[in-house]
Order: sequence, then structure tokens, then C-alpha cells
Amino acid sequence: MTVAIREATPDDQDFVIATARRLVAFGPPPWRSALEIVEREVRTLDDFFDGRIPGSALFIAGDEAGARLGFAFLETAADYFTGERHGHLGMLAVTEGAEGHGAAAALMGAAEEWTRAHGFSRLTLNVFAGNTRARAFYERLAFNPETLRYVKDL
Repeated sequence: MTVAIREATPDDQDFVIATARRLVAFGPPPWRSALEIVEREVRTLDDFFDGRIPGSALFIAGDEAGARLGFAFLETAADYFTGERHGHLGMLAVTEGAEGHGAAAALMGAAEEWTRAHGFSRLTLNVFAGNTRARAFYERLAFNPETLRYVKDL
């Protein structure tokens, strides 16, 4: 399958929001409900489409026929330790049918290009500890874990 990447348009909003609902398919930790995760991600995407997140980008992966396969949402962030600006992958999701066909890898390539084009030398992302499939994917792309966040319900 050939995968093409393009910038999102307002016509992609319904697709992106529907695909973002897959971000909880791996099974979130017990203290996070799928609903709260999806609601927050949808709010972020709505903010993007409404132009309320400056310094951000949204890319769409598509196949030869123009069918949408997935998306990547990028934003500008600052390193906690140095304050240095960098690219941050806020969300990456592909349709179930696109899994394993190169859409996610193509989106990650676009994320790296976007990061370099903005003069940043680092791209970061967050992933739930229990999302072993995503963690393995990112590690194959030479991402390394930096910190682990621990949570305790009181």
C-alpha cells in the first residue's frame, strides 16, 4: 500500500475525531476511564480545528484511492529541564484496517519533517505504559523512554 501524507483540512474533522476514539483500544490504566481520555483528545482536536492551538499541525495519511488511514497531531512544547522548544507528537492514530500497512510510519516521518522544518532538534511523545504495541513501535523508530510518571490514587 502506498501512503501519502497531507495537511488536514476542515473536511477531515469528523474522521479525525472518530479515529481518535481508537486511542483507548489498548485498554487505559484502571484510574483512567476511556471516556475521560477520549473527551480530552476530542477537545484538543476541536481546539485545533477552531484555530486555538498556535504552533500545531495535523497530518492525514491516505491511500492511493484517497481513503483516510490515520492522523498525527503535533504541537510545539518546551523541555521541562532546559526550556528548549521542540516538536511534540500529541496524538497518533490509524484506522483498524490501516494497522500494519505503513500509515503510522509515514505519519511519524511527516512528524519528524515538521519538527526539523520548525528548527527543532527533538521530537517527544507520551504513551501509556500499558500500550505495549505503541511503545514497541516508537522504540523501533529510535525513540527512548526518558521519565516514568507514577500515579497513586488516594
